[in-house]
Amino acid sequence: MEKLKAQLEELLTRLENATELRAKVKELVSIYPFSEYEYIISHLLASKKLSLDEYYQLRNDYLDRNLYLYLFEISAPRGFGELWAHGHLKELVPSLQRPSKQTDPNYSGEYDFFLSPNIRIEVKASRAVEFRSSAPLYLKALASDSQKQFDMNFQQIKPACCEVFVWLAVWRDVIKHWVIPSYEVENNRNYSKGQHRGNIGEGQLHLNKDNIHEFDKYLVQAKDIEAAIRAAFKREKRLRKHG
Repeated sequence: MEKLKAQLEELLTRLENATELRAKVKELVSIYPFSEYEYIISHLLASKKLSLDEYYQLRNDYLDRNLYLYLFEISAPRGFGELWAHGHLKELVPSLQRPSKQTDPNYSGEYDFFLSPNIRIEVKASRAVEFRSSAPLYLKALASDSQKQFDMNFQQIKPACCEVFVWLAVWRDVIKHWVIPSYEVENNRNYSKGQHRGNIGEGQLHLNKDNIHEFDKYLVQAKDIEAAIRAAFKREKRLRKHG
């Protein structure tokens, strides 16, 4: 929204009554789908200060910057963290299997996916939103180039229950994927053990503007996730053996 507001503010200078229109916008009551943005754009079009081609460009630029804004409208944590995240990863890596007693007789919900022949995978997902803002998720959603602080908390991390972690993070304009050996999560300086009292072997890790680049070496392109999982599994085995 920051970029769109700046663009519209610049376009308003084309109007002779820009000051009057700004005052009306401040008093405007917005009810979906009518908003201050629609109000300003309609005035610019009506006064022929914004051409149709310019409007299309403005619209397309906004869509490109907000491809994944709809994911911030999922309010239920399970709806995002499990239903969407698991479905998204399964689409990218069709060979992933949902575990069951048939694939693992000892399975009781400890991990999320199984990749043949014997790789256990736990999936965690989060969204980049403005830190300490009380606004609805879709209003405080951040773009990947935003300089505002955010705090993505990957919770209920259980390194002993999987060999590989796949973390997903959503910004307004991009989805990022990290593939990390369990050992390297467990021994990362940002990992905090004991998220809940009595939950032995469980912890959490916060990703924010200050530490996120420490994890750049784990970033992978969507098309390379399966290969990255297999490589991380091999590294996990070496680290557990010699670490």
